[in-house]
Amino acid sequence: MINTRDIVLNILMDIETNKTFSNQAISKALSKNQFEDKRERAFITRLAEGVMEQLISLDFIINQFSKTKVNKCKPMIRCLLRMGAYQILYMESVPDSAACNESVKLAKSHGFSSLSGFVNGVLRNIARNKDNIAEPSGDKLSPEYLSIKYSMPMWLCKKLKKDYPKEYTKILEGCFLDRPTSIRVNTTRISRDELRIVLEEAGITVEYGSYSDKALLISDYDFIKKVPGYKKGYFTVQDESSMCAIKAAGIVPGNTVIDVCAAPGGKTTCAAEYLNGQGKIYSMDISEDKLELIEENVTRLGFDNVDISCHDATELIADMEADVVIADVPCSGLGIIGRKNDIKYRLEEKQIDELIELQRRILSTVKQYVKDEGTLLYSTCTINPDENHNNLEWFLKENKEFYMVEERGFLQGIDTCDGFYYAVLKKR
Repeated sequence: MINTRDIVLNILMDIETNKTFSNQAISKALSKNQFEDKRERAFITRLAEGVMEQLISLDFIINQFSKTKVNKCKPMIRCLLRMGAYQILYMESVPDSAACNESVKLAKSHGFSSLSGFVNGVLRNIARNKDNIAEPSGDKLSPEYLSIKYSMPMWLCKKLKKDYPKEYTKILEGCFLDRPTSIRVNTTRISRDELRIVLEEAGITVEYGSYSDKALLISDYDFIKKVPGYKKGYFTVQDESSMCAIKAAGIVPGNTVIDVCAAPGGKTTCAAEYLNGQGKIYSMDISEDKLELIEENVTRLGFDNVDISCHDATELIADMEADVVIADVPCSGLGIIGRKNDIKYRLEEKQIDELIELQRRILSTVKQYVKDEGTLLYSTCTINPDENHNNLEWFLKENKEFYMVEERGFLQGIDTCDGFYYAVLKKR
């Protein structure tokens, strides 16, 4: 039998010391243990994701009961305290004694016997007093309070309140909503109704999407690559908001499409569906490692009209033009915090200005690929207006040959999908 808590500890240490993104660290661990019991894999996911989701809140609570502040602890001890505290505070099915005892065992097995008493004391103190934990100070709608409640950096709470004064608390809540997985049906191989039947026969809970006629929302499954139809290329994971963006681009059979920041290939393959075997897609990304993800998805889904290459989107390729150019640019990712919890801890306010500069450089380059009367699709997975609408205002002011035909934003917690933005521009 595997030691699930030890696996979670290794995941958290991978994130802590190697700066691996949490979704990647968890996926890597689950792949190594894909043949283990479904319940054990679910426990690993719940505990690892939960710790990352509640990091600021957990540290606030631990610091109430520990003489040594969390940021002064050794990385291994810090991870153990967070794991133990999360089980005590958020996992009712786990006895407090088990959360404490197993954390102590892990401290000893990883060479920290001398600190096992400290781990035990802090966690048992939390367990004894979990109904009397002090709340954050300040007004309950203040950024200071909400930063702790929703485990969100203070500067980000202040920014969301400034940008969305009426919606920001719902946006914060939306980062914690447990939503089903959104998949896009590959309609070149199977219809949405047919795939729904296949999935339900396998015991998977299925709903139709709210925004796209290609979307199904699935839950109660174990491992996405084991879901019936995955290997046959019947579907791929993609949020509905992203599907809406590609539909809005108006891609039709015979078009030439350029996707300049394409990895992992969701928009490329969605565009390929609309081409239906007629036309060409040039799918590019700056990271050679990520090209394998595009290749894997294109091959699995069965598209042979996609040319994949490594390219920096800020550098112009001579003599290239397209009917549709897709610029899903690097961004702050504030719309997908619910799926990638550590974005909020890694992002710094000063980085947003750097991202805006990069986005504008990409736009200034890729606009040159758009044919007359062609389409430029700009999209991000952030809800930051400076990276979205304000960027497009700048672009249209600088490039009078383009005009806006559609603009749409999604907010997590308000809409039942990721936070996302897209704008469709036409060239005169």
